[in-house]
Amino acid sequence: MRRTARTLCLAAALAVPCTLPAQPTGLPSMGAASGDALSPPVERLLGDAIMEQGRHDPTYIADLDINQYLTGLGRSLAAHAPQALEQRITVFPVRDPQINAFAMPGGYIGINSGLVVAAQSESELAAVLAHEIGHVMQRHIARGISQQSQGTGILVASMVGALLAALAGQGDLAMGVATFGQAAAIDRQLGFSRSAEQEADRAGLQMMRRAGFDPRGMIEMFRRLMNASRLNEGQGGGYASTHPLSIQRMSDIENRVRELAPQAHADSADFWFSRVRLGLIQSRSNADRQRMVLNLRADATQATGVRRAAALYGLAWLDWQAKDTAAAGRQLAEARQAGAAPLLDILAIQLERAQGGDALEAAAAAWRRWPRSQGVAMAYAQALQAAGRDAEVVDFLQDRVRQWPAVPDFQKPLADSLERIGRKVEAREAMARYHEGTGALATAVELLQQARTLSTDFYEQSRIDTRIRGLREELDTRRALLERFKS
Repeated sequence: MRRTARTLCLAAALAVPCTLPAQPTGLPSMGAASGDALSPPVERLLGDAIMEQGRHDPTYIADLDINQYLTGLGRSLAAHAPQALEQRITVFPVRDPQINAFAMPGGYIGINSGLVVAAQSESELAAVLAHEIGHVMQRHIARGISQQSQGTGILVASMVGALLAALAGQGDLAMGVATFGQAAAIDRQLGFSRSAEQEADRAGLQMMRRAGFDPRGMIEMFRRLMNASRLNEGQGGGYASTHPLSIQRMSDIENRVRELAPQAHADSADFWFSRVRLGLIQSRSNADRQRMVLNLRADATQATGVRRAAALYGLAWLDWQAKDTAAAGRQLAEARQAGAAPLLDILAIQLERAQGGDALEAAAAAWRRWPRSQGVAMAYAQALQAAGRDAEVVDFLQDRVRQWPAVPDFQKPLADSLERIGRKVEAREAMARYHEGTGALATAVELLQQARTLSTDFYEQSRIDTRIRGLREELDTRRALLERFKS
């Protein structure tokens, strides 16, 4: 992975499954987390700081519908965890064809596009996510980072120093942390236990079953991963090298599944469409696209229902990218006969725009059909903006911000439309909320200061002053937490 993707991995410490298995040797696999683990606020702070940089990385996939699906899947599994989680789960995709997944501090879980593409059922994908949530539940990441006795004290001090520099607006957090992570990986690799992986399997299996997924999906995914690595003990690349896939682990899960009553699960349309979408995103070369076309044609011919619709969507998307809008339209029409999904309507909006049609009407119809789709909401806002209807955009996006307060992406187009209709103070406030939502508090403060300068209203200035003070206090709190941990 490139620059900030290395940050996401934090080679030897933060993204535990990126280069290492999941739990330091000697720590109990299950039970209460040890007292020397990072406190939950500090752990979340570290995760937020890494994600602030990671969102700018070219391998980070900022697709609203895919992120909404993966995070929703993760949280539905976490709701059935055998122990309460201290961190809220957030799942994000990374453009990488290698079959892998990794957990970071603060409940963040990264899923490589290659893993989703390799999954042949939603239960297989849920198996990997549930396993990672098991690590989050046991706070393996926080406990691993805190193990001073295994040489991680210098690692943590350097990592925290880089975060403090970033909070002060100095240096490059991504390069600083990544450089140290690489050095630490060479200098000393921490040992991790297979028993921790086995316990995460067991917790994950329980989550899957309670959430309504087929527990056999864990067995099938294990087999797929072991075949991909070509080694039973996980000495190859990808997931097996970071999560030791031993015969013992496989036998343990097989025995446990054998004792359970069969549980069928109908794969969602979101799974099949996200799988195809991620396959399209990770296909960067002509050879990749040709392989993708062959796979999509096979599914379009042999599959039925939403899986066939997803394959036809992929073929239509490739035709659209090749500027063959007529062929794309034909494929899209056939896909809509086989199934329905927000991504089909988003592509229909794009085709209308490319052909000079009524993209706004298509977007309005899509929003009526999919009022819970963040991707469709963004497409509708963009269509309104293209039609010059910025006042409507403001009203619409303000409603979406209330609908999804934790999703900062809507603040950017909201700020654009506010600027165009002359509401410059509110535009900067919206951009400040965007940066606050992505963790860039210092930038948010700067924008609020600009907003205050532009304002001539005493009450508005007072309100902005209150927000500035609040953000500055949050920055001070973050610095204090890090300084205390650094010592």
